[in-house]
Amino acid sequence: MNDELLERFRAAVLASAHTATGHRPRRPAGVFRALADACDELGIERWDQYGEHGPVELVEAQVAELLGCAAAAYFPSGVMAQQSALRIWCDRAGTRRIALPDLSHLLLHELDGPRLLHGFEVDHLTTGPVVATAEHVAALPGRLAAVLVELPLREAGCLLPSWDELTELASACRRRGVAVHVDGARIWEAAAGLDRPLTEVSALADSVYVSFYKGLGGLAGCALAGPVDVVDEARRWRRRLGGTLFRMTPETVAALVGLRDELPLMGRCLDWARAFAAALPVGVRPHPAVPHTNTFFLYAAGDADAVNARLIDFVEAHGIVPTGFWFAAEEPGRVRTEMAVGSDALGLDPAQVAAHVADLFS
Repeated sequence: MNDELLERFRAAVLASAHTATGHRPRRPAGVFRALADACDELGIERWDQYGEHGPVELVEAQVAELLGCAAAAYFPSGVMAQQSALRIWCDRAGTRRIALPDLSHLLLHELDGPRLLHGFEVDHLTTGPVVATAEHVAALPGRLAAVLVELPLREAGCLLPSWDELTELASACRRRGVAVHVDGARIWEAAAGLDRPLTEVSALADSVYVSFYKGLGGLAGCALAGPVDVVDEARRWRRRLGGTLFRMTPETVAALVGLRDELPLMGRCLDWARAFAAALPVGVRPHPAVPHTNTFFLYAAGDADAVNARLIDFVEAHGIVPTGFWFAAEEPGRVRTEMAVGSDALGLDPAQVAAHVADLFS
């Protein structure tokens, strides 16, 4: 990776007027001014304190209602929330054995924390860029405490199972008395891709983790939702793991804004992503070919430095960010980037943005 090009790209994005991928970055002062305005708009007059009261209670109540769950608890990080959920299911089952995709965040990005902190014994529910099905559950004999299903599977291009595949997987787990935990960092986007209400998706799970800073564009933080007794136990793990911070008001206000402003647009973002993917030139391949969610990969032939130099020139000249930064793909001579279509893209013509992408490789 060329660090100099990456810094140039970040500076160009910050100065841009529109972006087709992600949320247009804003300087801290502007973000804090917007949060102050949001406090007035949302009627927030009270700080939270150690995870109680104020906007923390508001966002927990909203998440529980949106997912149709009995309760939800705010967590400062998804790492903490998901490890807490799986620990609860393991303690209740009397085994530390869990199953999750080998592409799961817990295995790729948490420095072996799940094993070192909780003693989890991990089986691979799936290997590589494939979605989990009931057949994958059946292939794991013996006693399991929990199965983690990531909706969508981000490291595979945000792949989703079909609705039938998902319901059959949940049924297979229930027949074995195995808890289903949904890694729903992008569940807001997944519900649009599955064309199902959030409540129906959540009803298949015993616990659900949701993120506030990805598709919703918040500052940080997440929530864990499920039955009251599970969420109460999760709050105890939150304290044990140092997650009950004195103040979490900025993050939870930003989460409330995301739920208010970004969540209703998820279906439109998915439609834009599919129109964009369909308009791409033959040499630029989206994966999946028809995006399952508003986030997906792009592949093309080229040299990453050369493509990024052209991309930066375009952004600096036109103030539009057509794609993210490109990286060398596993296949020699090819490059890859991730598109995460957000609300800012809705002001752009997807076919025109696809034409801009074509120019990067002409």
